[in-house]
Order: sequence, then C-alpha cells, then structure tokens
Amino acid sequence: MGRPKGGTNRSHSKEEKFALVKRNLAGETARKLEKESGIDHSQIHKWFKQYLEGGEEALVNKRKPGNPLAKYHRKKELTPTEQLEYKLALLERELLKKDGEIVRLKKSIEPERGDATRK
Repeated sequence: MGRPKGGTNRSHSKEEKFALVKRNLAGETARKLEKESGIDHSQIHKWFKQYLEGGEEALVNKRKPGNPLAKYHRKKELTPTEQLEYKLALLERELLKKDGEIVRLKKSIEPERGDATRK
C-alpha cells in the first residue's frame, strides 16, 4: 500500500535495524516488533532476509546517486574544461532519454506487428 500521502521516507540506522533483526531471530514475531517500533512488519522481514544473506553489513544504508550536473550549477564561472564536461553530461542525459523513448515505441509497436503478420 505504501506510505500515506504526504509522508516522508524514513531511514533507520544499521544498529536500529540489527536490533530488530536480533529480536526477530530470538523468536519475536515481526508483527509484534511492528507494534512496538512503528516499522511495518514487511520491512522488518526484508531486513531479516538481508541479514541472512549478507550479514550485518547488508543492513547499511546504500548511498543513492545524486544529480551529476549539480556540481556545475554551484559555480559562477566554469573553466573551459568544466564547460565541456557539462555539455557532455547534458548530451549523455539527452541520449539516455532518446534511448528510452525508442524502447517504449518499439514495445508499443510490437502488438500491432503481431496482428499484421497473422492476417
């Protein structure tokens, strides 16, 4: 179902996750832990599986990639090399968008081609 509209993503420390996983390993149910912690039982179960597969290090929050162009917007004047890097990054982004459009168009055309070959 997801979080309620207007909610925010919450992040939990590795220690907090590990404490809940240890309690789950000790026999407490995920539903009981949900009532106490306010964290959904499915999330606790997901952390439990991550722990079983990768140990305590699997519970570390992963860094999400940021906007690669942000570093260029913070400077008032870019060097010629930085200007070229910025233009290259813009072109790469545009190319990725076009590739995505091509894939979507090919998928939308496939059913039509299938009908035409059967006739």
